[in-house]
Amino acid sequence: MIWIQKRGNKYHAVSSIYNGSVYQSKKEAAYAQELDLRLRAKDIKKWERQVKISIDINGFHICNYYVDFLITHNDKSKEMVEIKGFETDVFRIKRKLVEAVFLTAHKEYNYTIIK
Repeated sequence: MIWIQKRGNKYHAVSSIYNGSVYQSKKEAAYAQELDLRLRAKDIKKWERQVKISIDINGFHICNYYVDFLITHNDKSKEMVEIKGFETDVFRIKRKLVEAVFLTAHKEYNYTIIK
């Protein structure tokens, strides 16, 4: 007989469901709810979740970075929002790559980290 024990999240995040979508933490689900309220109030134009950003340097693909939320504001500026409870070493490296490579090439984007 084989026993399989389900392990929880390594960082103790509890996944949550909001509006039919599964979010990696309660903070992300709460922020999605806040974005829906802002959308109904016409404070923002639209928002997307788990948007892939490709990090390429000198024609070589280094990695993909998935930002939690991409918000398009009414003035057509874009804001990438990352919800973090705990910063890992991999996240710190990818954040530096995004800031050095992607954000320097795309001045219309802002980058916000919410802890």
